[in-house]
Amino acid sequence: MIRVETILRAGTWQAAAADRITLDREDRHRRRAVLTGEGGLTFLLDEPSAVHLHHRDGLELEDGRIVEVLAEPEDLVEIGARDGAHLVRIAWHLGNRHLPTQLMGDTLRIRRDHVIEDMVSKLGGTLTPLTAPFDPEGGAYGHGQTHGHDHSHDQSHGHSHSHD
Repeated sequence: MIRVETILRAGTWQAAAADRITLDREDRHRRRAVLTGEGGLTFLLDEPSAVHLHHRDGLELEDGRIVEVLAEPEDLVEIGARDGAHLVRIAWHLGNRHLPTQLMGDTLRIRRDHVIEDMVSKLGGTLTPLTAPFDPEGGAYGHGQTHGHDHSHDQSHGHSHSHD
C-alpha cells in the first residue's frame, strides 16, 4: 500500500492535488490509519506519534502525488467581544474548561454547546452560530490535542479536573 511520506503544512505546497480527503477534527488527529480519498485513492498514514492534520494540509505520497486534507464543516459558534481584553477574559474561561477553541483574530470559534454558550452570554460575549471547518489551537506548546469536557447531557460539574 502506498504510504504518506511527508505532511506538507497548509500554504507550503503549490502542486495540484491528486485527490482530497475530508475529515472532522477527531479524524484529523491520527498516528496510523488507512485512508481513502474522495476519488478512491487509498493510502497509509503511519507516523511515529499522533499528528494533527490541518485544513488544507497536503499529504505527499511516496510516488510524489499529493492528497489535500479538508476539514469537515461542523456546527460551531463564533464568539465576539467588546474589545481585546474582553475576548481574552472569555478565552481564559474556555481554556479553564480545556475546551478546544479556534483563534480567529478578533473572534473565537467553538463547537456548539448550550452550557458553554450560556456561560459566554453571561460573560457578555456575542454568539453567532455557523457551519464551518473547525481547526482549534493545539494543546500545550502548540502541539497535541486539547480535550474538552462534555456538557451535552449533564450540566453538573461534579468531576475532577485531575489529568494524571
